[in-house]
Amino acid sequence: MFRIVYDVTTPMSSPPEPLVELNAPVLSVRDLRVQFRTDRGTLKAADGVSFDLGKNEVIGIVGESGSGKTVTALSVLALLPTTAKATGEVLYGERNLLGLKEPEIRAIRGKDIAMVFQDALAALNPLHRVGNQISEAITVHNPKAPRKEVKARVLELLGLVGIPNPKERANEYPHEYSGGMRQRAMIAMAIANDPQILIADEPTTALDVTTQAQVLEVLQRVRERTGSAMIIITHDLGVVAGVADRILVMYAGRIVESGTVDDVFHRPSHPYTLGLLASLPRLDREGGRRLPRIAGQPPSLVDVPSGCSFHPRCPFAKLPEPCSADDPQLLPTVTANHLSACHFSDEVARAEPGDRAWDVEVVESGGGSVTPAP
Repeated sequence: MFRIVYDVTTPMSSPPEPLVELNAPVLSVRDLRVQFRTDRGTLKAADGVSFDLGKNEVIGIVGESGSGKTVTALSVLALLPTTAKATGEVLYGERNLLGLKEPEIRAIRGKDIAMVFQDALAALNPLHRVGNQISEAITVHNPKAPRKEVKARVLELLGLVGIPNPKERANEYPHEYSGGMRQRAMIAMAIANDPQILIADEPTTALDVTTQAQVLEVLQRVRERTGSAMIIITHDLGVVAGVADRILVMYAGRIVESGTVDDVFHRPSHPYTLGLLASLPRLDREGGRRLPRIAGQPPSLVDVPSGCSFHPRCPFAKLPEPCSADDPQLLPTVTANHLSACHFSDEVARAEPGDRAWDVEVVESGGGSVTPAP
């Protein structure tokens, strides 16, 4: 992906600089746990997620489908279905958003914390003009705003996100917009009230690479103009490499590694992160070689493996102990702000993405037997 601007093959000459401590984060998530009751048992969609979001900081949350990324974001805005049970704390200022009643969270949702949803076509109402939908996002929180000012604000927002001819486009319906324009319209709606926090869920999904770059440039422009902190949820490492300050890697409902972009791309310390980086195409790889892959499938969140949930797919796993017996904690590695939940994070950090460690396939469900891949 052309958005990746970091050379993961070049060793760092010195340890990365530690993160600046967040004196007053705008959002703090503490031990977030989200569970769903199913016929097969309790599904743990988020299992002890904790992180801080600093002012004007961009955090990228990456991982495979089903790793808990979107559920974590929806928890922040209390948009989970009624079948979900969420515990822990989501602190915005001194208020725990998980404990607020619906009228209270509604006053925050869309005004102080806004979200760009994954499917822009489904999120926009096909029966209403785009300009009217953006106007509604403004008037819900500013019911006394003069109509003329609201209309001017809508045109300003459409121009800010790069939609040409805002006056004409505001009167069009969502089906008259291209995919990239619908995504921009969703961003315009989300930033209509200058929120302190903007959550973008898969903002580049189903877009061609040129449109992806344009949408990411819009998000960067919004950040510069509004000063909003952002959480960007994606499975595309190229997206976070280009726009994020810090990365959270999620697997089976947990954060398994976190750190700055430099930390994670230059010195990955969890086998899952290393595997994700190894699967990226590289110009320096020998011709004719298959791309390494992470063997197996993500576990069912109803029946997560004991110990480290990644051990059945991990070529670094040592069985039966400690990997299948002890649950690794998220602990500092080289720097205090680069965390990894792996018993052998030092060994993983010495490996290079794409080395022979990932040219293997797991042939037993327990993950302890591996064989060289062709």
